[in-house]
Amino acid sequence: MSVVDGVIGRRLRRHSLVEPSADPVAVVRAMCGAHAQVMSAAELSIGIRTTLTRQRVRDAVWVDRALVKTRGPRGTVHLLPAADLPMWTGALSALPQRLRLLTEEQTAEVVAAIADALRDDELTGDELTEAVVARTGAWAGERVMEAFGGTPWPRWVEAMGVASNRGAMCFAPNKGRKVAYTSPRRWLPGFAPAAEGAVELLHAYLRSYGPATEAHFARWLAAPKRWVDALFERADVELVEGGWVVRGDTSWPDEPPGGVRLLPYFDAYVVGSHPREVVFPGRAFERALSGGQAGNFPVVLVDGVVAGVWHQKRSGRRIVVTVELFGGLSRAGAAELDREVARVGEFLEGRSELVLGPVSVGGHA
Repeated sequence: MSVVDGVIGRRLRRHSLVEPSADPVAVVRAMCGAHAQVMSAAELSIGIRTTLTRQRVRDAVWVDRALVKTRGPRGTVHLLPAADLPMWTGALSALPQRLRLLTEEQTAEVVAAIADALRDDELTGDELTEAVVARTGAWAGERVMEAFGGTPWPRWVEAMGVASNRGAMCFAPNKGRKVAYTSPRRWLPGFAPAAEGAVELLHAYLRSYGPATEAHFARWLAAPKRWVDALFERADVELVEGGWVVRGDTSWPDEPPGGVRLLPYFDAYVVGSHPREVVFPGRAFERALSGGQAGNFPVVLVDGVVAGVWHQKRSGRRIVVTVELFGGLSRAGAAELDREVARVGEFLEGRSELVLGPVSVGGHA
């Protein structure tokens, strides 16, 4: 078995893409977070790795509070294990931050105001604006932050990422159609960012995606090269063929990678795995990436590498799953694809139908 096959097989197993798990927290921990900008995609990322229902995954977030919805790597919304929040906030708060609309003093003032307002409450964006302005001053509510084609956001919003990174806020269940926020300290008493959170996060990443290089980790976290280089010097890692691993974590599977999986938008496996040309071989590199960025298309994974794209369209309980393959499938692979399509339908609480053919929609459709 080649080194590449060993690396891919190891990643598949650690991501619960070979044998499903019954523990959503362990699955999300092994993924180093489930991308949750689109919540339904995060739920499916967890669902395909587990034996759980969709409701059970939701309960892990909103009832059990075992998972927390907050900002993770690259400043994007993720589901993270609540128990790992000290590591994550310790790492993310250590990243260099430079805001354009707020000074360091104003940023600290806004973060303190957010923490105080959310300590025992759940507030929408508008409610939080009122609370922050009341605790800081009118300057925090000035609508000077560019929005996506709409009314500018108030100045304080620029500090939301910093507040999340420092553990002052996370997402609460929506209030109707409005996004709401709260404090993770409500169910994590004594919570504080870990002093060595950045080293812990690097070790976690390497266990899930290693061997990996400094550049791979920097891209995944959106961290500056100098900061990452200094972090690797402090970490307990060793160099093997292909990149770095945690020292002593050099076990490899005996069997080559196998199986067919349907991964949703921005699934952690494809976003965090490098080199891209290995994970997206041949036609997949052009068809399933957007300028080298992974995640814009749901992908078909065959033997651990991208071998197609797919799209789902729902009408009532009927879910049509269109799969565009870049090559052929063995009889066993075709049977696995059928089972995957059925699992997607089961998890989404519908009745799925497989259609083989071109996927005409673009990324993020």
